[in-house]
Amino acid sequence: MKERQSINAQIAEMETQLNDFDPSVREAALRELVALADAGAVELPPPSEAVNMHCHTFFSFNGYGYSPSALAWLGRKQGFAAMGIVDFDVLDGVDEFLDACEMVGLRGSAGIETRVFVPEFATREINSPGEPGVCYQMGIGFASGQAKGCAAEILADLRQRAADRNRGMLGRVNAHLAPVSIDYERDVLPLTPKGNATERHMLTAYVAAAARVFPDRAERVRFWAQKLAISETGFFSKNPVSAPAFHDLIRARLMKRGGVGYVQPGSESFPTVDEFHEMIVRCGALPCFAWLDGTSAGEQDIEELLGLMVEKGAVAVNVIPDRNWNIEDPETRRVKVQNLHDFVRLAQELDLPLNVGTEMNKYGLKLVDDFDVPELEPVRQAFLDGAHFIYGHTLMQRKLGFGYQSDWARAHLPTRRARNEFYAKVGRLVPPGQAGLARLRRLSAAMSPSDILKLSQ
Repeated sequence: MKERQSINAQIAEMETQLNDFDPSVREAALRELVALADAGAVELPPPSEAVNMHCHTFFSFNGYGYSPSALAWLGRKQGFAAMGIVDFDVLDGVDEFLDACEMVGLRGSAGIETRVFVPEFATREINSPGEPGVCYQMGIGFASGQAKGCAAEILADLRQRAADRNRGMLGRVNAHLAPVSIDYERDVLPLTPKGNATERHMLTAYVAAAARVFPDRAERVRFWAQKLAISETGFFSKNPVSAPAFHDLIRARLMKRGGVGYVQPGSESFPTVDEFHEMIVRCGALPCFAWLDGTSAGEQDIEELLGLMVEKGAVAVNVIPDRNWNIEDPETRRVKVQNLHDFVRLAQELDLPLNVGTEMNKYGLKLVDDFDVPELEPVRQAFLDGAHFIYGHTLMQRKLGFGYQSDWARAHLPTRRARNEFYAKVGRLVPPGQAGLARLRRLSAAMSPSDILKLSQ
């Protein structure tokens, strides 16, 4: 009994260290956990059909503080079939996550998310509420986070734009929240490992600063109620001053449209979709349109919008399933579920694989979607096929250099449908970890797709 308790304590300590900001500490902890699993001290279940291909890490913001290594371990320990990371504006976690997935034996993919400007939709809201022409857009299936040349310049511009927006917002919010204020270098940047702070990091810093200035809870509630223009006895009677709902309220009242920290973006606020796609393709990855829920003016013209995105190089689409069915109001749920089904059907008609996940970029979000609910049953297989497609591309690009965007793929798989089917089959056939790597060593670029699939079995 004591020995088991000691091992459990060791496991808990290593799992905590997976989220340390020091990469050497994270790597050592993961190696020790894998060794404990190999020795039978940690039970790792066989893969289920659960996938989460859109998890933000602590390199942008993860609501649970998870690092790339911690997410890989979580996915393997939970028995996920596949997992993917997507960080805002940076590729800082790509190599760590893919290495960690290989170590633990988990199908993995890695990507990036940002906002871009779409001139053709300048007067229509797309998927960024209240911001016509602005579009959340992604790149998925990166084989490395080490961008070069023009791609590195575009990435550097993304990071700088984000930092400039944050600093401007911080100044405006500080003026409103006086006597509570924060300093970007002192209070915000230390909350993230490599200086890529987000609005949610600033939220965390403001909540902590208010607790320092007003240690008495009653005074702190009074402060927030005044600054957010809400009732002390209403909201705070049901929500503590550190709850997810409170963080969302601060963000909505101070940082989003209509808030004191908000500035309406325009055509110069973000890179164009073409610039962002150029960076992604130069890295051998996949431009991916991020669909919201089909209710905006732009997404109601979805055939036009998706056609434009495909013309500009998009080869996949992203969906956050939970926000499109797990809705209290029955009529809203009915509309959004139907929109989801219609969108998935259109994506399949256009040969655009689906990347799906829960994001985890705020407190309270699920670790994984429940694909067994009736609302998701009609699209369940499309979600699983997309996860295996992304892993198949990532594996082939990372280890052999002939992923979706490669010269090999263009020569052997000239259509999107052919590529989608091939990489999805590779993703299903080749197991993660050492067993899969052993199969890949038998492959060469001289082989045809059918030869590769035969040797991958």
